[in-house]
Amino acid sequence: MAATEGAPKIEIYTQFGCPYCHRAIALLKNKGVEFTEYDTTMDRAKRAEMVERKPGARTVPQIFIDDKAIGGSDDLAALDRAGELDPLLGL
Repeated sequence: MAATEGAPKIEIYTQFGCPYCHRAIALLKNKGVEFTEYDTTMDRAKRAEMVERKPGARTVPQIFIDDKAIGGSDDLAALDRAGELDPLLGL
């Protein structure tokens, strides 16, 4: 999904077969927001970009909202449970 003008920029770095990636994507889709997915499975450049954006990041997914590192699937779910995700998503 591509981002809509005026909406927050949501980006997620994923890897093929990653259940945590699928869970994070499902949460974003359930929220009805658009996001950009970067599959790092065979793309070393995208993986390097992910680590550059969030030093020390070794696992996927890595989620960014308006260039702010959110973390992984558990972090995204925790923000949702705390009621803090919707404002970040512009909902």
